[in-house]
Amino acid sequence: MKQGCLVCFVLILVAVTGCISQKTNIIKKGPAMLSRQQDQVFEKTIPEGTGSKTVSCKYLLFLPGDYGKKEQLWPMILFLHGAGERGSYLEKVKTHGPPSIVEKQNDFPFIVVSPQCPQNQAWNDNIDMLINLIDDIAGRYDVDTDRIYLTGLSMGGYGTWFLAAEYPGRFAAIVPICGGGPTEKACNLKTVPIWAFHGALDNLVPVTESEAMVQAVNACGGNARLTVYPDVGHFSWVPAYNNNELYDWLLTHRRSNTKK
Repeated sequence: MKQGCLVCFVLILVAVTGCISQKTNIIKKGPAMLSRQQDQVFEKTIPEGTGSKTVSCKYLLFLPGDYGKKEQLWPMILFLHGAGERGSYLEKVKTHGPPSIVEKQNDFPFIVVSPQCPQNQAWNDNIDMLINLIDDIAGRYDVDTDRIYLTGLSMGGYGTWFLAAEYPGRFAAIVPICGGGPTEKACNLKTVPIWAFHGALDNLVPVTESEAMVQAVNACGGNARLTVYPDVGHFSWVPAYNNNELYDWLLTHRRSNTKK
């Protein structure tokens, strides 16, 4: 009888241990179970001069449907929205571009990070936040740091040019859409593959803004191309982001190929 009780106790102990083990595995794989975009918050205190400052944002995080099913590193896109999506309501960021695409396409083959810019600010005011956000995501998820891509539209197009000019060694390729940038820093981008897009009829951001940056980069020996849609106004991001060729082009580039 005692022996029977002992056997029962051992079986119960094994069963309970198995359940605990299984639960632990599920918890460890939690991030891998994100199959759609998730609302996230980023905050970090960083050095500034002799003191420090705190950078923060809300952002959307998309992990591909196959993320975590096998050991692999994933390419990542950092997307910068336009002025109309600023604020504190994160759903607005899903209006255009990659965050809109991944709402319908669970097998999109990139990790997509889409921060939201605060109201009455521009991306140029948030360069420190953006580069630290990239570091945070790369440190916590299976990101291929040699395949981090940067893109944005309108205000985000400007942000793309400015962020890449400040940190050219961090990006495998960039795609600024209907934006402009600091031509005086164009030579910083001479090793970064660039595909810019603009509408010829854009009356909010003239196409000359993209033309000036592309010409300045190429004058330094860079590799920048510009696609101009002749019958399109400011919404040039619609045909640009709907072009599968763009994503194929991104995946041909690795940061290791663009380092000085």
